[in-house]
Amino acid sequence: MKNRKSYYSITALIAMILISVSCERKLDGLELATYPTTPEVFIDGFSTGLYYAAYGTSKVTAFDVDYSVKYKGTSSMKFAVPDTSDPNGSYVGGVFGTNPGRDLSSYNVLTFWAKASQPAVLNEIGFGNDMGESKYKVTLTNVTLNSNWMKYYIPIPDPSVLTQERGMLFYSAVHQNGRGYTFWIDEVQFENIGTIAHKTAGIANGQDLVKGGAENGEEYQIADLYAAFNLPTGIDQKVGLTTSYFTFSSSDPSVATVSNTGHVMVLDSGSVVITAKMGDIDAKGSLTINSIGQPIMPAEPAPTPTNPANNVISLYSNAYENVTVDTWNTHWLYSTAENQFIKINGDDAIRYRNLNFVGIEFTSQPIDASSMTNFRMDIWAPDVTAGKKFKVMLVDFGANGIYGGDDDVSSEVTISTPTLANEKWISLNIPMSSFTGLTTKSHLGQMVLSGDLPMVFVDNVYFYTNGAVPTEPTTAAPMPSYIGTNVLSVFSNSYTNIAGTDLNPNWGQATVTTQVSIAGNNTLKYKGLNYQGIQLGSSQNVSGMAFLHLDFWSANSTLLKVYLISTGPVEKPYILTVPTTGWNSLDIPLSSFSPVNLSDVIQLKFDGNGDIYLDNILFRK
Repeated sequence: MKNRKSYYSITALIAMILISVSCERKLDGLELATYPTTPEVFIDGFSTGLYYAAYGTSKVTAFDVDYSVKYKGTSSMKFAVPDTSDPNGSYVGGVFGTNPGRDLSSYNVLTFWAKASQPAVLNEIGFGNDMGESKYKVTLTNVTLNSNWMKYYIPIPDPSVLTQERGMLFYSAVHQNGRGYTFWIDEVQFENIGTIAHKTAGIANGQDLVKGGAENGEEYQIADLYAAFNLPTGIDQKVGLTTSYFTFSSSDPSVATVSNTGHVMVLDSGSVVITAKMGDIDAKGSLTINSIGQPIMPAEPAPTPTNPANNVISLYSNAYENVTVDTWNTHWLYSTAENQFIKINGDDAIRYRNLNFVGIEFTSQPIDASSMTNFRMDIWAPDVTAGKKFKVMLVDFGANGIYGGDDDVSSEVTISTPTLANEKWISLNIPMSSFTGLTTKSHLGQMVLSGDLPMVFVDNVYFYTNGAVPTEPTTAAPMPSYIGTNVLSVFSNSYTNIAGTDLNPNWGQATVTTQVSIAGNNTLKYKGLNYQGIQLGSSQNVSGMAFLHLDFWSANSTLLKVYLISTGPVEKPYILTVPTTGWNSLDIPLSSFSPVNLSDVIQLKFDGNGDIYLDNILFRK
């Protein structure tokens, strides 16, 4: 939020750059230019050279100078935090910079007085943001304000480095519970106070972190850097820092190196500890890396499966056309699994590290595996598998095809030795009957892998049948549950359809169109589709609707598109994914059909190939 900025004075910024170049350059025979030591930032007005730059996504008009409310003197800085719904920006934030930079090395704290129109929390305030590298940025977060003037302190961790600092003050603040408020800041200046004491520093928030199982080439960034001081008020103040205040060291650079910006690179196997110092102070916290070096990988890809393609529903395999999988790692809470897509001699595979459990989802297009007899997955584990287990869980979302409710079912199968073996591809061919709790299989939406194998390579994940694949649906399309008043139905047993609609107008098509009963439900069938129209009984205004909903099923189609058509004609197609793995229920945003006139829809059209089954064609809010 704070990297994009809108500047009140581009001229001042350009001047700042030009002056910085001239000041920092040393000419032969001349001394380097000195920088002013001015401590004041805002004392009844801007100090010399100070300018203000608002963050570009903030409300840029929120800052003003107030001559009525002030701590002392004649004026203060006023900040009007907007409501969350303010169209001009939902927060305030910006930088007070100086041109040229200043030498602050003789000061040890930035102080200011502040108050607010109500109890509030200032998200952050600090110094060192120079709208560039911000090398020596210091941040104080979650600053509590109330209606009384209070003095605040932001200690300088290492004054000796601030010899050319341009960032005098920065801040950001958001609404409180959606509503805006006003706060004031006054008497902003750098000071040298003898009662700033007991300086400490830390990395990794002062914790000793351990990273096990690291590998060559892995990179880490040292984060959560801070310094702490005891203030004149007696409280301990903690501020966030940039890496430039620290010097980092590696206990064994042959295992892992660390740069002056805290960037760690793993080079070899072994154990190494990354530590830091701030000046002459040892920073609390560390990062211990236990590296295995070069990871053990399969030398050969998984065996190529031989199941006929028309008997397979594939989630992941180079041997088949795969269905849509939304994610191979849901990153659920408490899951430590990391996944990586790799190639083994040109063959795609998935590598899971630190595997305790991992969720895999295909909820956008659930799988109908009701006609499948087996589930297959090839796995390869580098670690010893004796006494270990690997588990596969399948989750079906029930008749409504939606997660949650009383109709979801799941079942898990556990594989152990002697089936498991290390450094060897194992093909798991699990009968679907082994998933004993999976009483329905027509709306599979999730798979969960778990166990105590910390690293697993995965390939050829698919369902298959040893028998013939059905060429027509054996179950009815899911019954829609939308409220009738929110629906305009073209073809559905669940609603009253548009009167006078012709489901088979004579447009010269080769498609054979019939209505058939599937499990007692009236279903529209297109046999040998080339194209097929639906003529609505009258022009329909669907501009108040949000989606075109339809259920479709095909075992042999490789191309299918649906069109909306308005008077003109004006038409726009939407491509559907075929073949399906059972009934595919789809909600298509009506915006996808632009430039069709949604207030004057007269027809629908399908084109493509193969045999198509359709149901519940409707518009819905």
